Amino acid sequence: MAAKLDELALGYASAIISALIMLLLGILGNIGIYTGAAMVMQELHMFYSLSVTGIIAGMIEAAIIGFIFAYLFGYVYNRFGKS
Repeated sequence: MAAKLDELALGYASAIISALIMLLLGILGNIGIYTGAAMVMQELHMFYSLSVTGIIAGMIEAAIIGFIFAYLFGYVYNRFGKS
């Protein structure tokens, strides 16, 4: 029998990791490391920029997107996985 995933726990973990990665990318982008990746994030995320408010907004946006996709993955896994 396949183990069931806790969708909420998976979603929360993904949200936290997504927000922390966005924070790290913002910090590194501001000191001149990974500027290419920071520019790509600015193009892909609506609210992200290298300002303090842009980094916080990007963290919130990444957390929401990460939560939704991970929660949906857990739901689909539990729904259609072998039981």
